[in-house]
Amino acid sequence: MRHTYTRRRTETLDYMQSMLGQLRTMAEAERCDMLAYLIEMAYVEASDIIRGERPARVQDGRKGVA
Repeated sequence: MRHTYTRRRTETLDYMQSMLGQLRTMAEAERCDMLAYLIEMAYVEASDIIRGERPARVQDGRKGVA
């Protein structure tokens, strides 16, 4: 069961990363530098999560906030 969840999650993240790459290319083609930069940051974040270098959720110091 856990293996199925992990595989599905990885497939979803791979898909999201692919879409972000395409969106970044489109933003660059339209010379939307800030938008391209922000999309690139999301692309890198997805890559880090896939590789296990960053958690999917970032805990805030406040109680009940994730």
